[in-house]
Amino acid sequence: MPQLFKPSANTLAKLSVILAGLLPVVVLYAGVTVSRSPYNTKVDIPIDQPIPFSHQHHAYELGIDCRYCHTTVEKTAIAGVPPTETCMSCHSQIWTNSPLLEPVRKSYETGLPIAFADGSPGWTKVNAVPDFVYFDHSIHIDRGINCNVCHGPVNKMQITWKGNDFQMRWCLECHREPEKYLYTDAANPNLSGREQVFNLYMKLQEGAKLTQREYNMLYKNEFRYSPNTKEIEEGKALVKKYGVTKESNVDCYTCHH
Repeated sequence: MPQLFKPSANTLAKLSVILAGLLPVVVLYAGVTVSRSPYNTKVDIPIDQPIPFSHQHHAYELGIDCRYCHTTVEKTAIAGVPPTETCMSCHSQIWTNSPLLEPVRKSYETGLPIAFADGSPGWTKVNAVPDFVYFDHSIHIDRGINCNVCHGPVNKMQITWKGNDFQMRWCLECHREPEKYLYTDAANPNLSGREQVFNLYMKLQEGAKLTQREYNMLYKNEFRYSPNTKEIEEGKALVKKYGVTKESNVDCYTCHH
């Protein structure tokens, strides 16, 4: 009987089996890569807003306290978005004819929310967690977790972007080892955690000397900072002082009520 397949068919058969086994792995890897890429997470991508609001100008150059606009950030779970009246407390006196601020003036006159020029609802949410996740700003502020730790270097954002991806694995990095993220400002050791959060921006305003950790928070990303042994030991002392329990930190019920 004549040979039906050439010897090369054996090689092709083996190759097809290998590719069939690798295909699910490649597809899964590609899916995870796309899911965690800026294309999907929008990390480091400025978000269009009805007004080109600059945190760098307001918070850093003018030195306006975060709490002037985000009035509930240290009191409740939600930081709060400023109403039009807050914007107009300044802009009824300055930049009163600026075309960029027309949406603010129109909102103030009509009593309707600030909107894009085409009428679509304004203030696009930059940072959000799923509805099944509970996050409390106030307790993090109380423990001294600076705004920039989660939101990135807000003080240098001309147009706000998402500083971190907020995936569960990212949150758990801090919840599993809070000692890496809790610290005391050696230059102001008597400040409470809450006071320390906002004092950092005052130090920036005053041109005070910054530690490497503080520099990372203000200009890079806290999660890319690796504390040394001494800092970790100081962090462990703060974990005990604040009554932070790692067991409850990683309990599903803590964030998923």
